[in-house]
Amino acid sequence: MSTPTLPTSNKSWINRLPVISHLKMSSGLQRGMLIAGLVLSGVFLIAAIFAPLIAPFDFAQSSDASGDFPRQAAPDAKFIWGTTATGYDVFSRTLFGAQTAIWVILAAVVMSLFLGVLLGLISGYLGGWFDRIMVVLADAIYAFPSLLLAIVMSIVISQGQSSLFGGVMAAAISITVVFIPQYFRVVRAEVMRLKAEPFVESAQVIGASPWRVMFAHLLRNATRTLPLIFTLNATEALLTLAGLGFLGFGIEPTSASEWGYDLNRAMSDATSGIWWTGLFPGLAIVLTVMGLTLVGESMNDLNDPRLRRFSRKKAKRITQSGKVGASQ
Repeated sequence: MSTPTLPTSNKSWINRLPVISHLKMSSGLQRGMLIAGLVLSGVFLIAAIFAPLIAPFDFAQSSDASGDFPRQAAPDAKFIWGTTATGYDVFSRTLFGAQTAIWVILAAVVMSLFLGVLLGLISGYLGGWFDRIMVVLADAIYAFPSLLLAIVMSIVISQGQSSLFGGVMAAAISITVVFIPQYFRVVRAEVMRLKAEPFVESAQVIGASPWRVMFAHLLRNATRTLPLIFTLNATEALLTLAGLGFLGFGIEPTSASEWGYDLNRAMSDATSGIWWTGLFPGLAIVLTVMGLTLVGESMNDLNDPRLRRFSRKKAKRITQSGKVGASQ
């Protein structure tokens, strides 16, 4: 009995997806780094999505039917990663911290992606005084340290503390302001290069409006590198969120779990030999950032045409040697 196969068009569409296409053209150590990054990122996503099902307790729960939870209890059968100074379960707060992180990353990167691409598209195509003003503003924002700018924006938006929705949006908007110039610069440079191409000039000759040229002809061709920037910015968004929480400008602990805040509260525990309250949130940050960085850097290397040609030549040599061996 023959097994069903996907149509060729569906296969080609799937093979063109950013991560899958990079995985197919990778080899050796590069493929191992990409797979390791995908595994770590997948664990992060699974923890964020299924946190309410996996976590034995709520992130702000300090008691159950048997009574109050012990404070700073060492890992045991009931609290596998121990408890904090306020009696919260470390394992549960670490899982729910992944959920908070994914909300902030998605909100921040999506907002910055939308605004940065739109402004870069308009500025690169129209040019003139609007382009000069946007370039100056982008350079001014880019000159500020990202964490300092995020702290200022967090204070302005929510006075440094907020509920879950308010805190997520405050952190996301703070990070968005930092990321917009990156997308703006990339898209503007691509649009300025592409607007002199024959297909754009042909569209202008037949009477296409500037908006149609920008969104129908330039947008798709100017945003091919954005999945890579999205991946790299996700790590910076996570570190900025952790920095805000560690410095006390993040989300209130009773509104959501946040790894940076938990690290801040664990500082005093470390001097007393209580290692579990800071170890696991810290490992969560390190492993998540490592996973996203491995994915982003591997995609960045594979976007280099020289590396791509090397992979193809290597695959061709392997195929030819296999054919020669089979013929012998």
